[in-house]
Amino acid sequence: MRTTSNPAFRNLPTGGGSGNYAGFGQPYEAQQYGGYQQAPPTTGERPITIDDVVTKTATTLGVAILTGFVSAWMVLSGAVQPFALAVPGMIVGLVLALIIIFRNKPSGPMVLAYSAAEGVFLGAITGVFEMMFSGIAWQAILGTFGVFAAMLVVYKTGAIRVTPRLTKWIIGATVGVVVLMLGNLVMGLFGVNMGLRDGGTLAIIFSLVVIGIAAFSFLLDFEAANEMIRAAMPAKYAWLAAFGLMTTLVWLYLEILRLLSYFQND
Repeated sequence: MRTTSNPAFRNLPTGGGSGNYAGFGQPYEAQQYGGYQQAPPTTGERPITIDDVVTKTATTLGVAILTGFVSAWMVLSGAVQPFALAVPGMIVGLVLALIIIFRNKPSGPMVLAYSAAEGVFLGAITGVFEMMFSGIAWQAILGTFGVFAAMLVVYKTGAIRVTPRLTKWIIGATVGVVVLMLGNLVMGLFGVNMGLRDGGTLAIIFSLVVIGIAAFSFLLDFEAANEMIRAAMPAKYAWLAAFGLMTTLVWLYLEILRLLSYFQND
């Protein structure tokens, strides 16, 4: 499997498949298992299909939306303090994400639990932003799904091919922005403002760059899911594809929400 910036796909079994970057979900007649080319094995468990990926992703996203809506409503109604939901949601989500990433087997219940925790976290954060800037939540949601849909079209049409060179560029850019964000956090603890998160011109440019990287990361997620299908992996691996897409959606949504808040401040 091609290298990806999304850790959700790092521990997948090695499978075959090549080329056809725009053929998301198209059948593949021969696969590679353990270095040998052969037909998909008959293990009693049916191979993954595009329908599995779509269904599991929609279910995962639906759980996050439901818990996020409840969490945001509780914050906006004053029933609970934001940190009382955001902190536990963030910690539980992080722990579950690490378990999912380092487990050898995909787990639907664990992915759904992660999605629920992320929904609680995002809902609390969204509630805070919505109290400060009315209407920003819907703008961020529409923006996130708009970017997702646009990148899916780009991938399906083959307008941008997921080549090894592009993959390395996206991974390098992701590592770069993460290092900058960590550096900005550490410097902020010592009272040094790097200007990356203060709402100024540099902060706006940085957020746009991060959003662009997150958007291109969808291409790697789509390609990873496509390679699962071409390699005829068991259907249960659709949960890992859903988890990978969910992590990118969370990242993108938070960055769009932050960017929109900068313009509200203006």
